[in-house]
Amino acid sequence: MATYAIGDIQGCFDALTQLLDELNFDAGHDRLWFVGDLVNRGAQSLETLRFVRDLGEQAVVVLGNHDLHLIMQAEGHGRRNRDDTIQEILDAPDRDVLLDWLRARPLFHLEGDYAMVHAGLLPQWSVAQAVELSEEVSQALRATDYRQFLARMWGSEPAAWREDLVGWERLRVVVNAMTRMRFCSKAGVMDFHAKGPVDSAPPGFLPWFAVPGRASADHTLICGHWSALGLRIESNLLTLDTGCLWGGALTAVRLEDRRVFQLPCRIHVKPSGWD
Repeated sequence: MATYAIGDIQGCFDALTQLLDELNFDAGHDRLWFVGDLVNRGAQSLETLRFVRDLGEQAVVVLGNHDLHLIMQAEGHGRRNRDDTIQEILDAPDRDVLLDWLRARPLFHLEGDYAMVHAGLLPQWSVAQAVELSEEVSQALRATDYRQFLARMWGSEPAAWREDLVGWERLRVVVNAMTRMRFCSKAGVMDFHAKGPVDSAPPGFLPWFAVPGRASADHTLICGHWSALGLRIESNLLTLDTGCLWGGALTAVRLEDRRVFQLPCRIHVKPSGWD
């Protein structure tokens, strides 16, 4: 049995199936960890969502910002973007089944020494605290009144964590850190504008994983979201968004030995810088 962590797919289903062929993926024995952003911007979001859902327990999925965007759009919340490719899902006969399944995915997954999140963790959060905070968001997404949360989930304030945060603001900070963050200050204030490589950090900000004393550094974090960052394999970090959507590659790492597998991808969209 092998476990493969796979970077952002964003509806590039053909690339996913080709990569799985190269892995000799055995759905009866192997497991796939998906770092979020299963859907949107690529042409085959519906096929991707159906395929991953049908994997059942062989697939571990954390939510990305594009996945949450789809869930919000289905309920009439958030702003539609001109590059969205989610309408086919919204029109599908099985949309409710797919969306209910997606909404039940967590923001964070912990298993042994590995933890997976779409974007990152604030420097003051330990892995144990991240599990608890992810569960708070999951409870809100699974609640009978989850639409109230969706109506208030998006927004960039507060931009930093405080232990005394409550209600929608508390949940919003967790969502923003785990699905949107790239750079933050040493105090954990998030920046939501810079999307370039590491050396493009605004003054006073660092890549979230480079903040000194990061409380989650005792585990290996697996994440995506940051295509300009690309593949990084460090003792406690695996970043797997290698820009398949933009003509880069779709990347998988076998967790047992950290062997890297990559499939070159064609460009699926016109680059506009929003990912």
